[in-house]
This record gives sequence, structure tokens and C-alpha cells, in this order.
Amino acid sequence: MAQSDDTDNQQSADAEVKPARKTARPKRSKRIKRKVVSKPKKPEQSEDSRLRPAAAIVPPQSVAGRALTLVVAIMSFLACLTVGGVSIVWDAADAWQNDLVREITIQIRPTEGVDMLREIDKAVALAQEFPGIGSVRAMSDAETKALLEPWLGEGLQLDGLPVPRLIQITVADPDQLNLEQLSSAVSQNVVGASLDDHSVWTSRLSAMAGAVVAGGFAIMILVLGSMVLSVVFATQSAMAGNKDVVSVLHFVGAEDSFIAREFQRHFLLLGLKGGISGGVAAIMSFLLLDMLTRQGSGQASSDQLSALVGSVSVSLPGYFGVFGVVFLVAILTALTSGLAVKAHLAKVD
Repeated sequence: MAQSDDTDNQQSADAEVKPARKTARPKRSKRIKRKVVSKPKKPEQSEDSRLRPAAAIVPPQSVAGRALTLVVAIMSFLACLTVGGVSIVWDAADAWQNDLVREITIQIRPTEGVDMLREIDKAVALAQEFPGIGSVRAMSDAETKALLEPWLGEGLQLDGLPVPRLIQITVADPDQLNLEQLSSAVSQNVVGASLDDHSVWTSRLSAMAGAVVAGGFAIMILVLGSMVLSVVFATQSAMAGNKDVVSVLHFVGAEDSFIAREFQRHFLLLGLKGGISGGVAAIMSFLLLDMLTRQGSGQASSDQLSALVGSVSVSLPGYFGVFGVVFLVAILTALTSGLAVKAHLAKVD
């Protein structure tokens, strides 16, 4: 009986030990699984960090880079000034043309034996009958003397001179007015009268405005061409300064497009900095010129400039042109550098 009791106690003790071992094993397996899952993340992160470039191929700051930024800023400033000047002249020529189209003149030359006053009244009544005419007004003797005083001096007597008389006509709607019929009617019904529609001056103003615009575009093309050449030289200098790095990347297997993109990114930022600096300087110049002309009203130089081109202020299309020049400068800088790098790498091959 004692032996059977001992065997029973040993079996119960073994039974108590076995479940303890079974419960301990899953904990170890869980820990092992956690370690196995978490360990593969570390090599992936380190591998990604190794693939990332530690630094750019082209140095972000160098003496050549700062000099090229200054050159791009100057070229952008000159191009923006050209756009602003063309905008001012174009707006002034457009205003002149509108004024000339809205106004025509009947000129009556004095003729022996003909009553000048009667012919003036006849011309005024005839002009008022045509559609599209706004107002008709005969200029007085005082106004005629004021027109002739700069050439003939003061104290002019019109009675002793064969001075033609002028009738000023304001056109309300140029599309409704038939100038050919009005001209023929005036010349047939009024003795010594002729119609001046200012077509000669309008054609000359159109030619002048077109010449100014063409000259402005030519100047801007020359300025941008000089900037492109400067970028080419700067790109070649950067390639020479980083010749070893570029050669290693090239012979290791880096594609030409990858190397060109690195240079394009560098010169794009450089072009943006220079273009924005030049554009801001041009806008400040426009605002300063506008302020000076407004404050200097009443002075001889300011009045002459205002009489020539009107209000010396850049319109909204001119400012849009400045933003367009800044964008164009940045794009040209990036494209030029990329093409120069590809040409250099093609020679290396």
C-alpha cells in the first residue's frame, strides 16, 4: 500500500509539472515570432538610405553659380524693361489712333468773291446730316490765332491773311459713318472745302507702333540669346569642376538623362532666382517711374513726356509680360543646361 501511494504521488507530481511546461512553450514561441517579424525591417531601411544620394552632383553654391545668377538677373531685368517700354508705346499709339479715328476736320480755304461765313454754315449743316456724327463745331477766330501763334507770333490779324478756317467734327460711331460720301459731299457743295480724316497720321502711327514692337522683340531675343550663351559657358564650367564625379557616374552605368536632370534642377533653381530678382527690380522701376511722373506734373520735362506718350505707366498686360519673361528665363536656363550636359556626355562616349 505504501508503494502504491508513492507511485500515485509521483504521477500526480509529473502531471503538475507537464502542464507547466506546455504553458511555457507558447510564450517562447511568441517571442521568437516577434523577433523574426521585427528583424527584417532594419535591413530594408538601411538599404533605402544607402540608395538615396547624400549630396547633389552640382554644388549648390559656388563662385560661378553666384556670378551666373547675377548675369541672369541682369538679363531678366533688361528683358522686362523692354516688355514694359513696348507696352507703354503700344498703349500710347493705340490711344492716338482712337483719338484720330474719333475726330475729323473740314478745311475751308478762302476764295475771292465767296462769303466764308456762309460756306462755314453750309458745311456744318451738311456734316450734321450724316449718321455717326456726334458734334460739329466751327473753330473761332481766337482759336485759329492760337493755333498759328507758335509759328507766326502774337498779334496776328486774320483779315489780311488767306488763312483757312477749320470745322471740328467728333465721330460718335465710326462704323456708321461713310467717310467717302462725306468727303465727296463736302467738296461738291462747299466752295474750297476738303475733308481731312487723318488717315495719313493713323497709318504712320500704326507703322511706328509696329516698328517699336518688332524692335522690342528683337532686343529681347538678343538679351535672351546672351543669357543662353552665359548658361552654356557656366554649364561647361560646372562639368569641368565636377568632371571626376560625372565620369564615375557615367562609366558606372548612370544614364545621361539622370545626370542631365541633376544639372537641370540646379540651373532651374538658379534661373528662378535670377529671373525673379530681375523681374522684381523691373516692377519696382515701373512703379518708381509712374510715381515720379505723377509727382512731377507741371514741370516742363514731365509735361513733354506726358504729351508724347500720355500717362507713363505700365498697363496690366505689361506686368503679365514681366511674369512671362521670368518663367521663360527659368525654362531656357534649365533646357540649355540639360542640352549642354547631354552634348558633353555624347562626346565622352
